[in-house]
Amino acid sequence: MLIAQNITKSYGELAILKGVNLRVEKSEIVSIVGSSGAGKTTLLQILGTLDKPDGGEIIINGISPFSLNQSAIAAFRNKHIGFIFQFHQLLPEFTAIENVMIPGMIAGTNKKQLQERAEMLLSKLSIDHRKNHKPSELSGGEQQRIAVCRALINEPSIVLADEPSGNLDTKNAKELHELFFKLREEFQQTFVIVTHNEDLANMADRKLTMKDGLFV
Repeated sequence: MLIAQNITKSYGELAILKGVNLRVEKSEIVSIVGSSGAGKTTLLQILGTLDKPDGGEIIINGISPFSLNQSAIAAFRNKHIGFIFQFHQLLPEFTAIENVMIPGMIAGTNKKQLQERAEMLLSKLSIDHRKNHKPSELSGGEQQRIAVCRALINEPSIVLADEPSGNLDTKNAKELHELFFKLREEFQQTFVIVTHNEDLANMADRKLTMKDGLFV
């Protein structure tokens, strides 16, 4: 599913990633933990093709995305990778269901099919009754469920989550954590999750610890 081989990344004189290797199988949930500055978010951005490594190779579903041109990388990212961020990143001027549909619209998916899938996901995540509300009208937990639906809309190969419950209270965080495992059961969804939440990290199939730009 995902293979990262000898990934290196530096910013000026500062080496952030020092030869990271990672393999994630389909339907696996992997958590990555470590102190701030260990390189977790940098690695996640590279796995998500948002940043380019200085060295090494990323392979997702048998494709090496960094061998593609920029427009092809963007199309690959939109189709194969879902993202969940700590602060949701919903567009305030759009309703919940419109936010969910945006990646599919970018991909050129048939609008009727797209709306049907969006409504199915919203129903699965028990947030369909809020589909016509804008983000400012939703609680933090509701906004994060919308963000999860958006991440899943294009049936991605893998979902990358960066501190997904970091902005939620204990109850909503617990519900979100359980949701990831429900999605794995129902859709065989694969997750790589960077988190400081020990409960979530320990629920994963594998917990990897990063220190000084390497897994330890």
